[in-house]
Amino acid sequence: MDSTDIFLYMLLSFSFPLLIFHLLRTTTRRKLHLPPGNLGLPFLGETLQLISAYKTENPEPFIDDRVSKYGTVFTTHVFGEPTVFSADPDTNRFILQNEGRLFESSYPGSISNLLGRHSLLLMRGSLHKRMHSLTMSFANSCIIRDHLLVDIDRLVRLNMEAWTGRVLLMEEAKKITFQLTVKQLMSFDPCEWTENLMKEYMLVIEGFFTIPLPIFSTTYRRAIQARGKVAEALGLVVRERRRETEKGERKNDMLAALLDEEGDGGGGFSDEEIVDFMVALLVAGYETTSTIMTLAVKFLTENPRALAQLKEEHAVIRARKGEAETLQWDDYKSMSFTECVVNETLRVANIISGVFRRAMRDVSIKGYTIPKGWQVFASLRAVHMDHDHFKDARTFNPWRWQANSGSSSSSSSSVNVFTPFGGGPRRCPGAELARVELSVFLHHMVTRFSWVPAEQDKLVFFPTTRTQKRYPIIVERRNDS
Repeated sequence: MDSTDIFLYMLLSFSFPLLIFHLLRTTTRRKLHLPPGNLGLPFLGETLQLISAYKTENPEPFIDDRVSKYGTVFTTHVFGEPTVFSADPDTNRFILQNEGRLFESSYPGSISNLLGRHSLLLMRGSLHKRMHSLTMSFANSCIIRDHLLVDIDRLVRLNMEAWTGRVLLMEEAKKITFQLTVKQLMSFDPCEWTENLMKEYMLVIEGFFTIPLPIFSTTYRRAIQARGKVAEALGLVVRERRRETEKGERKNDMLAALLDEEGDGGGGFSDEEIVDFMVALLVAGYETTSTIMTLAVKFLTENPRALAQLKEEHAVIRARKGEAETLQWDDYKSMSFTECVVNETLRVANIISGVFRRAMRDVSIKGYTIPKGWQVFASLRAVHMDHDHFKDARTFNPWRWQANSGSSSSSSSSVNVFTPFGGGPRRCPGAELARVELSVFLHHMVTRFSWVPAEQDKLVFFPTTRTQKRYPIIVERRNDS
């Protein structure tokens, strides 16, 4: 066999599997009438293009290019699976509303290892419905007004007392949201125990964004070990509270409600189930809200006009209250421009870029078929950043949320196009609580401090939306605070 024969043999050996791969996926597309798109390379698909885009300050072209070529519902292949990607608000709503009927939540086993198999994120069916309802009952407007608002105000103040000079705003925001979540779950005020818990918990969080193989990843191995320590610490609290409950002692927090709730067997939830549930709520209440706090300040700093108007609104509120007086529900409800800032931060920041679901059977939508078992990604970000739904969508403009502002298209009022907390049966149960926490945080931020960025910092979007350097600022306490 000469060199030419060897070359032809190698070419055919390499090309034949690719040809078979191409023919199989073309046949599948024709048979099922999949949405148009490109499955990319074998095995890798378009994962590398997606990651590369989201590691830049402008990830939009990944979606823009495919929407312009294929439309708002297209086929791709990311993270090891063929995926139907939706940038269409009506399709997203259809996906979210049909949770448990046509689609089900789907997350990698690595997530289950860190959250626990009984976490709210991984629950399905009637159990998820009951636990989601229970969570909402401890984060609704009445509970926030009558019980949580005073703690939110107090803990924000407490943390800000130590601020001086250079501050890493994202780290400080994380302290606040962690303390608030622990207080809501277990009635603990900041102490040495909560500090130690937070240190271990931060190691758990790091495990979500690394290679999920303990053999190869020190970070993931450390996260699994930290998860064990967190579970052990929470387990001790659960057992102690059980003993207190048997003696007739009861606190008004989420743990008390879990201890009162009957499990599937009618005998109440096990310690493991309660611990997994609380770990998941710590994740939900800690990472996302602290990031929104940080980005709200960043966006306002870069928009002096919006910051000035926000300061005016909160100066009026503070002027009618004594310095030590906590914010009341009426104060929160009077923050009309703050609500605009919160909405716009949620829209532009897109902390939850979208949600993955899996088709439980063949699903027909928009004239196409999503095959059973296929992954579906409902992109919330794509809709929020679409100029057809929001005028100048990629510009931070809180005035677009004012009535008759003319800054947004008429469709922006639709429930389908603004979904920062998801939708359907899995809509974030802490949505209103997050809004209140952010509003109270901004109140004390603008009435107590002036600040400037300590250095240039930029947004990154992979694996989550955040600032690259944790947004360092130089703070100066206001004389009138």
